[in-house]
Amino acid sequence: MSKVVIGVMGPGKQATPQQIATAYALGQAIAQVGWVLLTGGRNAGVMAAASQGAKAGGGLTIGILPSADPADLSTDVDIPIMTGLGQGRNLINVLSSRVIVACGLGAGTASEIAFAIKSQKPVILMEMDATAVAFWQALAPSPMLRVDTVSEAVTNIQGLLTAGRAERLL
Repeated sequence: MSKVVIGVMGPGKQATPQQIATAYALGQAIAQVGWVLLTGGRNAGVMAAASQGAKAGGGLTIGILPSADPADLSTDVDIPIMTGLGQGRNLINVLSSRVIVACGLGAGTASEIAFAIKSQKPVILMEMDATAVAFWQALAPSPMLRVDTVSEAVTNIQGLLTAGRAERLL
C-alpha cells in the first residue's frame, strides 16, 4: 500500500508570520499522523515552514522544485525532485498529493488551487480571507473546505481519506 501524500501549498517570500506558524504546525501534525508531506520544496515561506514542522514531527518530506538547481532547496526536504519546469511544477504538486491544503494565498498557490479544482482533488483552505474563500468555493464543483485550525485540517483530511474522496483520485 502506498503512503498517503498530503500537499501543503502557500506563499514563499510573501508568507505572513501567521501563515508560517500555521504551516509549521500543519507539517508537524501531518508527520505525526504518519502521512508524507509534499511542498514546493523551496527554502521560503510556507514551503520551508511546513517541511521544518514535518521534520520536527519525525516525518518524511518531498519537495517539488521549479528548477533543476538545488540551490534554493529547503534543508528539511528529504526527497528533492528537480523539475526544470518553473511554475509548471505546480501541476505535479497537485497530481502527486491526495489532499491539498492551501495555507495562505499567492499567485503560485492560486494556480495550485485551480489545478486541484480541475483535477477534482480535495482542497482545504487555511489562512485566507473571506473574499478569497468565497471565490474558490464558487469555482469548485463540490464543497471546498475552509478551516481555522490545524486540528480541523487533520480531521477533515482523515474524513476525506476515509470517505474515499481522496483515495479514488490517486
